[in-house]
Amino acid sequence: MIKYSLLPANEQHLHNTLRIATFNIHKGLTHFNAAFSLHQQRELLRKVHADIVFLQEVRDAHHGHSKRFANWPTAGQMEFLADAVWQDFSYGKNAVYPAGHHGNALLSKFPIGHTFNQDISAHSTEERGMLHSEIHIPNWNTPLHTICVHLGLFAHWRRQQLMAVAEYIEQHVPHDAPLIIAGDFNDWSTRSGQQFARRLHLHEVFEHHNGKPARSFPSWLPVLRLDRIYVRGFQVNHAAVHAGPHFIKLSDHAVLTATLRKL
Repeated sequence: MIKYSLLPANEQHLHNTLRIATFNIHKGLTHFNAAFSLHQQRELLRKVHADIVFLQEVRDAHHGHSKRFANWPTAGQMEFLADAVWQDFSYGKNAVYPAGHHGNALLSKFPIGHTFNQDISAHSTEERGMLHSEIHIPNWNTPLHTICVHLGLFAHWRRQQLMAVAEYIEQHVPHDAPLIIAGDFNDWSTRSGQQFARRLHLHEVFEHHNGKPARSFPSWLPVLRLDRIYVRGFQVNHAAVHAGPHFIKLSDHAVLTATLRKL
């Protein structure tokens, strides 16, 4: 079920083209927290040659796991994943607990300027956020705006959160600026996402290519359409789901990638 359709690294920046990826890394652990998989996740992300990576459930500190797993990164999961490939990164701390914290992160091969993390929690039992970053890409006359999100498990919470994200974008992102919104939307019915897209004049990249959002969960045999990539101001050249049986040793979510050309 895995689909790898990779572009050579030297072709990715031609003609205002970007390659992006989104991945819920499940705090660097496999399904049911059975094993530590962050090192394998890093190798996978390197193979898809993404310029910008949207990450969810990045656990940047955890006292218990740092002692349990011998190869836990001392600098935090975000910096470990970025390593020497993505020169800039930003992190939005969403859930804080006695042992540590986790949230959304963005890895970029281009400089990140302004970044802001907005609390969009709909209930005190489930802390959620959206990470807004402006990326400065050479020879672009305006910054690229990116929004990395991880929405709630219940439909009425997701509706509130999407409304909050839409209101934030309407207030803080120029309507003519290139925009990418990606992450774990938990929206298996797709209805809330469709309303969100219409309000902001967005296109979901897999709907553009295949008529429906991608199946991304569980990653070893995807059934549910949980993850999304929405864009405004781009042509979608290609979209792919990276999944398959070996993902049981990586994460419960598939990796989604898209190749986009700025209009």
